[in-house]
Amino acid sequence: MFNSIKGSITFKGSQRLFLENNGIEWDMIVPDTCLEKLGRVGEEARLFTWLHSAMTLYGFSSESQRELFFSLVKVDGIGPKGAIKIMSNVSAESLCAMLDAGDVTALSKVSGVGKKAGKMILSLKGKLSLEQSETIVKKSNSPFEAVILSLADMGYDRRDAEAVIDKLVKDFFNDETFSAMLPTQKEDFLFRRAIVELAR
Repeated sequence: MFNSIKGSITFKGSQRLFLENNGIEWDMIVPDTCLEKLGRVGEEARLFTWLHSAMTLYGFSSESQRELFFSLVKVDGIGPKGAIKIMSNVSAESLCAMLDAGDVTALSKVSGVGKKAGKMILSLKGKLSLEQSETIVKKSNSPFEAVILSLADMGYDRRDAEAVIDKLVKDFFNDETFSAMLPTQKEDFLFRRAIVELAR
């Protein structure tokens, strides 16, 4: 998984950005609101990324913007492209305000939301907060946040996933084999064990 990519901007278009890094030009799908915060073509930029299983790379101008994207794609009926469309048509601040107010009428008018407004409010109301004009998604302090996100993406309740991961980490804290694993190996191990636990 790529956390971020830093390089020179070679192209900016509607919901599209090309970024060159060490001879590799990355083609990323980004919200238009993200493009507005980045520099001009030829200038350097850093994007926090998420690699979709279909090998489509999505880019964001900040970690908090990427976390907002993660929250949107967890809503039933909103996929990655739908989340980008929503983020391109409404600011994070406005989206937060509509969700917290439970304003179905206003939210449904946002391009990309429509009839999914009710589901969004049920899923996200009270879970987003504003800090320094950025949307910060409340998340756990677990060092295995990526595993928790993966489980949530599969449809498991996030709170259940957090509880199971926390339990497994405590259970294997003194296990020599687990301690000797590389970070990616620990994530894979916990992911597999968590699925078994959550399936019970």
